[in-house]
Amino acid sequence: MKKGIIVQGSSRSDGDTAKIVSYLKNVSGFDIIDLNQRDIKYFDYEFQNQDDFEIIFKNIVQNYQTIVLATPVYWYTMSGIMKVFLDRISDYLYKEKEYGRMLRGKEMAMMSCSNDDDRVDEFNLPFSRSAEYLGMEYLGDIHTWVKNQELPIEVKEKINAFALNIKN
Repeated sequence: MKKGIIVQGSSRSDGDTAKIVSYLKNVSGFDIIDLNQRDIKYFDYEFQNQDDFEIIFKNIVQNYQTIVLATPVYWYTMSGIMKVFLDRISDYLYKEKEYGRMLRGKEMAMMSCSNDDDRVDEFNLPFSRSAEYLGMEYLGDIHTWVKNQELPIEVKEKINAFALNIKN
């Protein structure tokens, strides 16, 4: 089984969140999936969606132990595409439950990104509570930022420490 995957949930595939994701990939060796490059529709109570979510989700639960969710901070919360990704996990709590149950015992972590060290304390709550609900171990979270198109040394140090925590 591969160790980890970073799920990048930003409206820009080459924005600031991509910079932190790329840096984490380099220090962790984790794979990346960019949700912005995939077709994922909103949750549908009738489960009629014909999109990429099934392939993405089944690949993740079958091949990875650690899932890092990476999102920019938009209006004090996660990006819309990350919220849709989390909502769609419900598909596998109601249908094909064997795949949803595969999340039990896996690990989740979260990285947020904005223009400054200004994340609200409660930002991680939807992630930590979702991990708990799904039977996953929540490994923690960090907030990062990009200044002048670069990762400050302080941010690199935070990501390095985070990578050690999620790899062990």
